[in-house]
Amino acid sequence: LLQEIKRIIMEQIENKFKSKISLKEFEVTNTSSSNIAGNIPGQLKGFDVKEAEDKLKLSVIKMDALDMEFDMIGYDAGLVNALRRILVSDIPCMGIEKVYMYQNTSIMQDEVMAHRLGLLPLTADPRLFSYPPSDWTPETGTEKDTLEFSLSIKCTRSLDPSKPYNNEKVFTKHFQWVPRGDQENWIGTTNPFSGAPDILVNKLRPGHEMDLKVFAIKGTGRDHAKFSPVATAFYRMLPSITITKPVVGEAAVRLQNCFSPGVIELQEGPGGSKQAVVVNERIDSCSRNIYRYEDLRECVTLEKVKDHFIFTVESVGSNRPDDLVSMAW
Repeated sequence: LLQEIKRIIMEQIENKFKSKISLKEFEVTNTSSSNIAGNIPGQLKGFDVKEAEDKLKLSVIKMDALDMEFDMIGYDAGLVNALRRILVSDIPCMGIEKVYMYQNTSIMQDEVMAHRLGLLPLTADPRLFSYPPSDWTPETGTEKDTLEFSLSIKCTRSLDPSKPYNNEKVFTKHFQWVPRGDQENWIGTTNPFSGAPDILVNKLRPGHEMDLKVFAIKGTGRDHAKFSPVATAFYRMLPSITITKPVVGEAAVRLQNCFSPGVIELQEGPGGSKQAVVVNERIDSCSRNIYRYEDLRECVTLEKVKDHFIFTVESVGSNRPDDLVSMAW
């Protein structure tokens, strides 16, 4: 009976190590994984749909019009990374493809300006547009595959003593949409350019002038980064912090300072002294500063959960982040 109990305990300990990555002072251990979500390396275990349905979870933690953070629990890292790569490279977005410059007397060269304009995020929903043909040009573009914008601005000296110049800064709000065909009725917005009106495009001084037209089409990030619908799309494993020995007094303060703000709290312990308690390991940056102190390194276990991923998506504004994740899924 004792041998059986010992075997069960050892299996539990072994499975615990296999389910988490251990963060040592100079190395990271237990990093091996498998290609099947929820499967523990070293066990001959097939994929079961019903079991996967119970184990695989996706939970939205916070979300607004541009940002989304959600948890993927039970998934293999390969699947999570596939979702990230699809978001970056294979979900379509509108981007500026051609720039016609009629006048540019600013200090920024034409080719640098064109590259800068190409990376401006557009809010037009790409699902309403079709991909342009291979022989597309701004002149042959239709209302279903082309967006057109114009900019005409000149910097002059101001008569107002509170400001020296007029139009000394060019922002995205200065661009004017030039609707093609019946776009105004079906595009669903009055400003398909940038959702952020205060993105700085250029700086001018008296006598500097810009007169140009830009044309946007639908594309994917696999072709060029300007067509990527996300500003950032990344994931990280859930940190796991376990205090194995009570840490009180001055040592508790040092322990708290070893982690990101909000991870460790000081609560009242035995005898009225302050005791360190883990309250929010999720927000830790895994700096491993704990190993700087000989008396603290044995009091805490630092790990990461292998199959619990914190995924963050930031949209450029053309689609909501939850829509982007649904399209990538």
